Amino acid sequence: MMDIHFHRLASQDYLKALRRYARHSMIVAERFVTALDVAVAAIAANPHLWPRYEDRFRWIRLRKFPYVLYFENTDDQNVRILAVAHEKRRPGFWKRRRSRP
Repeated sequence: MMDIHFHRLASQDYLKALRRYARHSMIVAERFVTALDVAVAAIAANPHLWPRYEDRFRWIRLRKFPYVLYFENTDDQNVRILAVAHEKRRPGFWKRRRSRP
């Protein structure tokens, strides 16, 4: 099982999306949290299972939400989530995050 770490800006992406859902419905916000938790658990179980993006990144789509987690293996035991990105907004905005903790 891999250790999962969120880039500080990926954490901000997540909180921004969560607040947006919470403004509309706490039930939907809770479902968003659950979908993200399920995706993170799937990454931790087998990060190499998910499709590649470019050369060194991988991604997983949240179930029933238009969000994608982009991540990279930082070593044999650690994965860093670089973005919690909306599928349609600002594609590739997160790519500069790879070299920063």
